[in-house]
Amino acid sequence: MTNSKQDRVLIFDTTLRDGEQSPGATMSHNEKLEIATLLDEMGVDIIEAGFPIASEGDFKAVSEIAANAKNAQICGLSRAVYKDIDRCWEAVKHAANPRIHTFIGTSPQHRAIPNLTKDQMIERIHDTVSHARNLCPNIQWSPMDATRTEDDYLCRTVETAIKAGATTINIPDTVGYTAPAESADIIRMLLERVPGADEIIFATHCHNDLGMATANSLAAVAGGARQIECTINGLGERAGNTALEEVVMALRVRNDIMPYETRVDATKLMNISRRVATVSGFQVQYNKAIVGKNAFAHESGIHQDGMLKSADTFEIMRPEDIGLTETNLVMGKHSGRAALRSKLADLGFDLGDNQLKDVFVRFKELADRKKEVYDDDLIALVSDEGTNAMHDHLQVEKLRVVCGTDGPQSAELTLSIDGVDHQTKATGDGPVDAVFNAVKALFPHSAHLQLYQVSAVTEGTDAQATVSVRMEEAGKIVTGQSADTDTVVASAKAYVNALNKLLLRREKNAPE
Repeated sequence: MTNSKQDRVLIFDTTLRDGEQSPGATMSHNEKLEIATLLDEMGVDIIEAGFPIASEGDFKAVSEIAANAKNAQICGLSRAVYKDIDRCWEAVKHAANPRIHTFIGTSPQHRAIPNLTKDQMIERIHDTVSHARNLCPNIQWSPMDATRTEDDYLCRTVETAIKAGATTINIPDTVGYTAPAESADIIRMLLERVPGADEIIFATHCHNDLGMATANSLAAVAGGARQIECTINGLGERAGNTALEEVVMALRVRNDIMPYETRVDATKLMNISRRVATVSGFQVQYNKAIVGKNAFAHESGIHQDGMLKSADTFEIMRPEDIGLTETNLVMGKHSGRAALRSKLADLGFDLGDNQLKDVFVRFKELADRKKEVYDDDLIALVSDEGTNAMHDHLQVEKLRVVCGTDGPQSAELTLSIDGVDHQTKATGDGPVDAVFNAVKALFPHSAHLQLYQVSAVTEGTDAQATVSVRMEEAGKIVTGQSADTDTVVASAKAYVNALNKLLLRREKNAPE
């Protein structure tokens, strides 16, 4: 390898593929395009945009992301099947720099699934990688569950893939089984034992089942890997994947012992973290490394005293390094449109004139209800704007809730359905249940509520509440969100937002 390859670590983001496989994290077409654009602007080297054979929606999203990407390589995933590979190529071929990523399970546990002998699997690897290479010059191959594959057989499969034309070999810890020392040793072994290994790039893809995904990825880099597969906020199946923000900042903060660089603009991390949390419905835990709400908070007296004297006493990186601005109280009901635009730009939002006009009206309404408007309030306000589109079939117009310790709770709801207002009154086991019952009375549906989650945006009794709901209908899962200083109102809007998404899916799946 050249020195530049040794010093540079490629960041391969799979938020839109592996991250979206988290139950309930399904994103809409436009949300996928938005996240892909943010990843591209942030400097991610490779974006795994989806699994094109999985559905027509996935194919269209990968195709559009490929056509619009300005900097990043665009990758699609495919099984070791010719039709998968062909479909993948159709989706990514319009990218300036396309990549096909194909895989097959090589561990004893996974070899049993297709019922192939070792020799038959070697033949399958050779034929499918060769087929992919005839279509695309940039081929990534993965031996799924590599960390539980016998060493000798893993070497044999990797050698076969390299000879067939693979340019990147990814070593996945598919079930989060490995540990740092072993993760590094596997990469070293392959570099030492496999002919041609020094001519390609090794990648690492770690899951967090034992809480070691980031450590395992960094250890693999120490062992010779030069590509890390990761997701924003560590989103992914089961306990998630390696978190992009963690490996990027670890390589930056501890560059003294890990002398590798990435081209990711770390100041954009906070903005994309918030956006992924919003569109996926998976809120970031408060004590999450790098992007958690408490990552730069100090409550201990000793810590606060040290911070007042010198910030680096208890902070190994600065909030501004990840694009986090200090929460302040400068925005209020007397603030103008120009000030709002400037503040939103500081927070990473570049709004068009019409968007700004709509947000400004809602900002003024919020400022009348809240004496102090924090940065997080503004972020919630902008995020909520996308959940209240004028073309939605359903919109909450009026809501009155009666609650207390005696008797059932009741809700009086006016719901606009395709522009026509409908009213009803319903009861329930609490105000939120009453509201949801009222919505269902006016708009009957068979969707099942899988998740209801409330989180306070800021502190105080006048804080905005962000409500997330996850609903399932006929195997389709959607997430709805909304924010309001009234938790019940936010709940109603989030519920209706999810129903609008289900209606949109019904329309797309309707026969011509």
